[in-house]
Amino acid sequence: MPINILGMIGVTPPADAATVHIVGGGINADYIAQFAQAHEASDFDAVLIGHSSSSADGFLVAQHAAYHTQRINMLLAHRPGFAAPTQAARRVATLDNLINGRLWLHIITGGVDADQRRDGDYLSHDDRYRRTDEYLTVMRKVWESDAPFDYEGEFYQVQRASSEVTSVQQPRIPLWFGGISEAAIPVGVKHCDTYALFGEPRDDVAALMDRLSGAAAAHQRSLRFNLSFRPIIVATEQAAWQKARDILARVEANSRPGSKTPEAETARRLVKLVEGGEVRDERLWVPIAAAAKGSGNSTALVGTPEQVADAITQYYEMGISGVLIRGFDPYNDAISFGEELIPCIRDKVAAVDAKTTSSVS
Repeated sequence: MPINILGMIGVTPPADAATVHIVGGGINADYIAQFAQAHEASDFDAVLIGHSSSSADGFLVAQHAAYHTQRINMLLAHRPGFAAPTQAARRVATLDNLINGRLWLHIITGGVDADQRRDGDYLSHDDRYRRTDEYLTVMRKVWESDAPFDYEGEFYQVQRASSEVTSVQQPRIPLWFGGISEAAIPVGVKHCDTYALFGEPRDDVAALMDRLSGAAAAHQRSLRFNLSFRPIIVATEQAAWQKARDILARVEANSRPGSKTPEAETARRLVKLVEGGEVRDERLWVPIAAAAKGSGNSTALVGTPEQVADAITQYYEMGISGVLIRGFDPYNDAISFGEELIPCIRDKVAAVDAKTTSSVS
């Protein structure tokens, strides 16, 4: 099966070529369109549109990006709890129609209390995930029910809920999910199609996949998995490592002082990776993740395009169905990845698939 390759678009040009976060900073309509077009020209399958409590509205960004592209999918980060799930379900289905079935929905419940409170949400971390469970239950009923329905829960109650708009994609929009805390996993495996994970060493990823697949089996469900990496590629390996060290120096210079432990479980895991050494497996480089305190999907794969493609292909052979790759110079790296890295990944994955098909037959 071909691998899904995703990028991520921001809404304004970044300040420098060592950018950890690309969510926020106002909005630049021309830049959004050009950034999305660059990803499409580079043969990405989809782009992630992120979310924070102060950033531009992702629904409108997704619509704008889709109107300026032809085929690339929009993976829209959506935070439950700030709209009625019935209203959100109609909004999602409407957008899917307006952009010709190119919408995927990434559910991010929120792991940082301060970010939630900027939008007036004072529920605890675990309560937020309980609310997300109800939210997704109601949303899915709106999309999948043939008749009006009632729902009575702790957080949501509706009577005779229905929708006159259905999504282009049937039976519903593909659902992605992020979060690996004890509170998150039961919700994610119950509802999502693709579980989004940060880039970690292969053994750690395999253990997570086993754990999540086992939990999903209790609901008679199977999952797909996606990993996020920051490739740092140059024509020679030595030059790639030098570039990586230069980026780390700039990230460290721009990072906030202090050693506060991240709140989100995913971020804590990334910060701890450095305890096992700066380089994990062959070329998974983790100091930037530590410097960024686990934020920004900041574990890097360092090397030549072929070496990084080899590393990604090994994850694919483990059962990963897709990767989200974005650089620290986001716009220019999206173009660079399309010139060398993405074709190499697709060739290597195709060779694995051909070998598997041959061995089965």
